[in-house]
Amino acid sequence: MSAQLRSAYGTNGLTDLRLDDALGLLADLGYRGVALTLDHMHLDPCAPGLADRTARVARRLARLGLGVAVETGARYVLDPVAKHGPSLLDPDPDARARRVGLLLDAVQVGADLGATAVHCFSGRVPPGTAEADAWSRLTGALAPVLERATRLGVPLAVEPEPGMLVDTLAAFHRLRRQLDGVRLTLDLGHCHCLEPDPVPDCVRAAAPWLAHVQIEDMRRGVHEHLPFGEGEMDFPPVLAALAATGYPGLISVELPRHSHAGPQLARESMDFLTAAQRKAVPC
Repeated sequence: MSAQLRSAYGTNGLTDLRLDDALGLLADLGYRGVALTLDHMHLDPCAPGLADRTARVARRLARLGLGVAVETGARYVLDPVAKHGPSLLDPDPDARARRVGLLLDAVQVGADLGATAVHCFSGRVPPGTAEADAWSRLTGALAPVLERATRLGVPLAVEPEPGMLVDTLAAFHRLRRQLDGVRLTLDLGHCHCLEPDPVPDCVRAAAPWLAHVQIEDMRRGVHEHLPFGEGEMDFPPVLAALAATGYPGLISVELPRHSHAGPQLARESMDFLTAAQRKAVPC
């Protein structure tokens, strides 16, 4: 991809590889960055010695010339039986505090790695929870995380995720009006899946708040991350819109259910994006 658009790949799509091997693979394939999901197989945020382990990863990234965004969407990192639990919307304050603690640690990891952003999402609204209560819990929980991120100079980028409280760009704008300084992770497939406007229009409208971008193929109305060419999306206009905004961050391929074929898909994704970028911004 061009110097302006910096391709990356998410480690949640490379979970069968050791982190050192995954980073080496991405550098060899020509990626310029990595979206690093903090999880038990890749820089476990809950194990002892996090600062020392983070320093080792920082040195590895520097040697390989890879930028990094820190991702906090590991499925079972805090609870071995509840996917993405506990969340920022959990009725139990102690449970919410565990998720906040993870995000605070992630912000410190992001600062230590020189990350372009620390990414998170809102969580699903628990059954029986009033909307106003859900928003109150979310803003209360994110406030100290945003404060630390701001102090350390790391953008905190919330991703609209289908099925969650913050699920669309409209919901993100509601959040940012309540939490000044929060930034956006824009998943381009999610835009195709849910947003009423075409994806290039979403990109242009979201540009002032962008801190991180995720990319994959997808079908309208179906939240399933697909390898490029298996969905409906037309990527050159999307990449052209993104390039026109001057967005300087990473564009990370997000295929969390495809680790079984991670190395092959990382290679194919780079080839696809390189060709799409040439069509989007001809030399």
